[in-house]
Amino acid sequence: MISSKNRGMGLVVLSFMLLFSTLAPGGGQPDGEKIEARINQLLAKMTVEEKVGQMTQLTIQAVAKQQGTIDQPFLLDEKKLRDVLTNYHIGSMLNVYDKALSVEEWQTLITKIQDIATKETRLKIPVLYGIDAIHGANYTAEATLFPQNLAMAATFNRDLVKKSAEITALEMRASGIPWNFNPVLGVGRNPVWPRLFETFGEDPYTVGVLGEAYVLGTQGEDGNYGDPLRGAACMKHYLGYPVPLSGKDRTPAWIPERMLRDIFLPPFKKAVEAGVGTVMVNSGDINGIPSHSDHYLLTRILREELGFDGLVVSDWADINNLYTRDKVAASRREAVKMAVLAGIDMSMVPFDIGFYDELLALVKAGEVPIARIDEAVARILRVKFRANLFEKPYPDPKLKKMVGTPESAATSLEAARQAMTLLKNEGNLLPLDQDSDILLCGPTADLLMVFNGGWSYTWQGNMEGLYPEQKMTLLEAMQDKLGPGRVTYLPGTSYDQAIDIAAAAEAAQGKDVAVIALGEYPYCETPGNINDLTLPAVQLDLVKAVQATGTPVVLVLLQGRPRIITPVVAESEAILMAYLPGNEGGKAIVEVLFGETNPGGRLPVTYPAYPNALTNYDAKWVETDDPNKMSVMWPFGHGLSYTTFAYSGLTVQRKNLSLNPEVEVRVTVTNTGQRAGREIVHLYLSDVVRSVSPQVKQLRGFESLFLKPGESRTVSFTLTQPDFLFHDRHNQPVVEAGQFVLSVGNLESGFELSE
Repeated sequence: MISSKNRGMGLVVLSFMLLFSTLAPGGGQPDGEKIEARINQLLAKMTVEEKVGQMTQLTIQAVAKQQGTIDQPFLLDEKKLRDVLTNYHIGSMLNVYDKALSVEEWQTLITKIQDIATKETRLKIPVLYGIDAIHGANYTAEATLFPQNLAMAATFNRDLVKKSAEITALEMRASGIPWNFNPVLGVGRNPVWPRLFETFGEDPYTVGVLGEAYVLGTQGEDGNYGDPLRGAACMKHYLGYPVPLSGKDRTPAWIPERMLRDIFLPPFKKAVEAGVGTVMVNSGDINGIPSHSDHYLLTRILREELGFDGLVVSDWADINNLYTRDKVAASRREAVKMAVLAGIDMSMVPFDIGFYDELLALVKAGEVPIARIDEAVARILRVKFRANLFEKPYPDPKLKKMVGTPESAATSLEAARQAMTLLKNEGNLLPLDQDSDILLCGPTADLLMVFNGGWSYTWQGNMEGLYPEQKMTLLEAMQDKLGPGRVTYLPGTSYDQAIDIAAAAEAAQGKDVAVIALGEYPYCETPGNINDLTLPAVQLDLVKAVQATGTPVVLVLLQGRPRIITPVVAESEAILMAYLPGNEGGKAIVEVLFGETNPGGRLPVTYPAYPNALTNYDAKWVETDDPNKMSVMWPFGHGLSYTTFAYSGLTVQRKNLSLNPEVEVRVTVTNTGQRAGREIVHLYLSDVVRSVSPQVKQLRGFESLFLKPGESRTVSFTLTQPDFLFHDRHNQPVVEAGQFVLSVGNLESGFELSE
């Protein structure tokens, strides 16, 4: 082993030119030179007012006739719309009016917007419309809803993620919307945070790989998001949003530079390399600096290091928040100046033209250079040209028939199946016999909204009446499978109130099994803040009461984050983590419970045992030994199956053992059980000693395999320089000589890198 002292002498500092290669403007786009020429021609014609208008984004509510409720239909105020487009030259709009619109309503709305923009304005520049299509085109009533990202991550299936993005892009385009505020590339390290379900989990590598797949699915492998079935992706929220110290949404994060670069930046770097068109900024602050005012993050790192050439859009009202909330600006005018000079190209204002007025005044006063305005507007126009809006600004009516197809629903169902993660199965209680006499209870047993969470027909996703009648709740799916006479249903509790716990316990007596559906009601962003990660006590009381009868208990967890259930784990025979599996969740859960589907999902986050024992899988060594050892209920990557798998033949071929290594890894996986099943192969790398304390292990590869009984398959991985990279004590990217260990399943192999 090389000593720490010698390793310090042997490190190599890698140049940023190698690590953060700049993408050529228009890379992956057709006719890039023509686009740049057209951008320059337009800029030369535009007035300052027209340029500032392009940088202004308004919500659709700003041009509605009524700031109504969920029960009121959307009524467009054409006078307001015409005013903001013709007099203020607004370049972008977003959002939905309270609840999902039908495809026809969207097409009518977008057509009206583009009619005014392209026929009644001087330069006829189309509007860029954006939407939060977080797990499908969730603001289009007929669209396909997929499992939320955390559930998609549990599949560890990049092809499924890519396919879901392709379908989402198509269904958005059918609505006339070319810009998706997704994927979320924040690394979900704090399980208390209410937006955890929007992430691909706690591991930077997984987030990067699945995020890249989502970008490619949205924009196409060639990056041509002008294709009528594709759209522009928006990586968000740059940077470090998911780790507020308090766990509360949009509250401060404290992230050392090394952690920022090693944990939170890599997924964004990977998306930039995949050609992502736009980025949305973190609503919070890091180390006391609100991200919307951070020139270091928005320009030096994003532009100069990563080489991002696309559009930077603010989050909701966050430029104004620099003044009203964050108190780093003394006025709205100062906040606008600060954000634009930091690197914001477009302000999600979202309700008024205050940003327009303030920025226009700043430009005329010489406080914001016109060159900075031209730079921002060029980026906005570039996205519009790349999205082919100048040639085809209108929705295609023919695409309506492609929305919400049975084929797309089948893809969503398959994703839900692969996400199901079996956490416990004592005595092989599962799968259940179809002749079982079953009690079903719990607050999430007979609702569709609990399969989806936020961003589902409404922002909070909590309007049960908006969910499709043809989709089945867990109760309905179980009755459909067994017949209504075989299932006794009593809710027992609501989310946080007792209803009939005693009656549920009495009904459990004499049953073959009790299935208890626990979890969370829908939420999104700040309304999802909690003070305790433990599931509400009344739900645990229900479980304890049923357990006391002696009837075997199966828990089904429908939740957007790993809520603590430690008091009821030991006496529950089986526990299934269903996450937020989308509208097909009821069918997917029942298939797993009765053995029609063999569960193969794996936890993309560490499942904690206690509120004050929060850790991640890639912990430091000091966190793994007494007296500091963290107690986890189930580790990252955990998941059981109804079959068994064996690993063999781990081979490591080291083609280059210098500090620019290429290491090929092969391992054979065999289904040694009696059922076909899916195994997710995880490859971990451990750096034994280095100049900055190493993690115990880091994920560096994964593959999802479906194997029949007795079937074997060999999986290969190739590790290269970036897989060994970390930032040293001077925050420089390095690879150090020394010993490393690779682990796959129960197998390990060591090797050494030298100078």
